[in-house]
Amino acid sequence: MFLYGKNTKIIRLTGLLLFLFIGIRAQKKPEIKEFTSLTCGNAQFEKYLPKLKNKRVAIITNITGVIGNTSIVDTLLKLNVNIKKIFGPEHGFRSNIDAGEKVGSNIDSKTGLPVISLYGSNKKPTKEQLADVDVVIYDIQDIGVRFYTYISTMCYAMEACAENKKEFIVLDRPNPNGFYIDGPVMKNEFKGFLGLHNVPLVYGMTCGEYAQMANNEGWLTTKVKCKLTVISLKNYNRNCTYNLPVAPSPNIPNIQAVLLYPSLGLFEGTIISLGRGTDFPFQVIGHPDYNDSSFCFIPKENKVSKNPKYINKQCCGLDLRTNNYIFAHPHQINLQWLRLMFLKLNKEDFFDKNFNYHAGNADLQLQIKSRMTIEDIRKTWAHDTEQFLKIRKKYLLYPDFN
Repeated sequence: MFLYGKNTKIIRLTGLLLFLFIGIRAQKKPEIKEFTSLTCGNAQFEKYLPKLKNKRVAIITNITGVIGNTSIVDTLLKLNVNIKKIFGPEHGFRSNIDAGEKVGSNIDSKTGLPVISLYGSNKKPTKEQLADVDVVIYDIQDIGVRFYTYISTMCYAMEACAENKKEFIVLDRPNPNGFYIDGPVMKNEFKGFLGLHNVPLVYGMTCGEYAQMANNEGWLTTKVKCKLTVISLKNYNRNCTYNLPVAPSPNIPNIQAVLLYPSLGLFEGTIISLGRGTDFPFQVIGHPDYNDSSFCFIPKENKVSKNPKYINKQCCGLDLRTNNYIFAHPHQINLQWLRLMFLKLNKEDFFDKNFNYHAGNADLQLQIKSRMTIEDIRKTWAHDTEQFLKIRKKYLLYPDFN
């Protein structure tokens, strides 16, 4: 129930809530489109190759930065682009490193180019690393969630380019979770690599749109602005999700994991296993003490999870691979799963110190612990969401969703 009061702010918020929570539910489920239905920025050579002529180039990319089946690095080398180095994000250039694992710098065996890690202690390119570079290209497939760290890597690199007078080019890609906006907006005290800016957990923008917003809103450190070019998509439909041709990271292997990630990523700050060490990470949730054994799994060491949570222990919980959430998406993150696991396990240590950084505030943990209704939790996001929507609107490169 929505409560109306005399305070005009409450009335205004109520109107917004009606839009967010009734209007959103009325939307159609997103169509799953194949990636070949659009043209990514990296395939539009005529728009950015002239900017690379006689320039020394660095590329921030990983295994998702492909044109067809070929890495953008290999493609541009064949086109005689002077690539000096590769910057790799979390999971590395070849994307074979598990989340949180140390990513070292090395030499790429295929191209002989130096690969510099932008993870761990070196999240931002240094002045020395950019000394022999004129232009930095960003080409990474994101999935549109604030704590998915590629977007932070992009913004740190933009700051470095601004500070060192280098050009920055974003080769835009679709956002498979770009058909809705939801979740708490980041609070300043929890800013960090899991979220640099005051945006909702699901922000409904492509990386190119986000780059424009961060640059022009003065969100980069000391409000610096880089010389930014965005090579936009052709035929992008924001009402759709996209079946990505390459897994965006080792433990996000398919469209089910992509769509579930905004909801399940919050469990990263809890005692719950997300299925790392199985064939279906980010598609299940479980714990050794969960008292319903109708679905169980055993995490084991594999090529993308060397030491998964509860390794070799049976975890029971929920199998979400065929959950209706995926096939009739409600255009909202699902907090019911978080509430359910918290109540079922009834453990004091359910949340850890990282949860608030994933949530972007200290409120959500307290709201779940106090048994606040999901509807009432969502009301607490409304004002901040309204402010974000006003900012976001200025930087959209494509028609907004219905």
